[in-house]
Amino acid sequence: MSGDSARPEYGETWVYESIIGALPGIRLPTWAAMAIQLLIFEVAIVALSWYYEVWSAAIAGTVVVFVATIGSAEMLRISTLIRRIDVPPTYRALLFASNVEVVLSVLAYVALLTHLFVFDPQVSSTPLLGQLFGSEPPVLVVYLTLLILWDVSYRIGTGWWASVTGLWRSARYRFDPETARVFIRADLEIWGFGVLQLVLVPFVLDQPVLLAALVGHVIAVTVVTAASVGLLRYRSRTAAVSQS
Repeated sequence: MSGDSARPEYGETWVYESIIGALPGIRLPTWAAMAIQLLIFEVAIVALSWYYEVWSAAIAGTVVVFVATIGSAEMLRISTLIRRIDVPPTYRALLFASNVEVVLSVLAYVALLTHLFVFDPQVSSTPLLGQLFGSEPPVLVVYLTLLILWDVSYRIGTGWWASVTGLWRSARYRFDPETARVFIRADLEIWGFGVLQLVLVPFVLDQPVLLAALVGHVIAVTVVTAASVGLLRYRSRTAAVSQS
């Protein structure tokens, strides 16, 4: 979806799209919206890192913002692909209007905060937050960190929900080869975003719980996507044969 195209009806969008579409007087193309998102967060990261001298967190923050920005772009690309074709209403409602992606994102975010502020300090002599921000983290730095972590958690939750609903769609419905190719492309976009999250691995190598969660998530998305793509290809071939 871009600022130059017709905007979808509310109730047929992810929460992120609804917020963007509700901003009065703003009609930006996708690339501009992504650039602004990246610029605002990056300027805030550099400014706070310079002011509080916490440069150890600047690189990690930049990478997380990059992942979140790519996630925003992928959300819009995937929704654009799916809206180009005639899809089952149940699938459209499940994907866009159920808001389950928000529930998954909140659960992931709360789990992450619990690990960072409770579990990690209890089991580690050098907690991750202490490594990044020191023993007395600046309030504004922590605020920005939590905001960025929510941003990326929401994108990850949305990607996971899109992959799960994609598998359900592929198992539930049979499509012609042309429609199946569009869904396959959308599924591969979701998988690509999942794999991109592996750039976060170097920052959690000494955090076994976070490392296992991150790698396990990527493996799960890969398995679900492979199953969905396989079903799409097989069922579209059989549909074409039955119609010939």
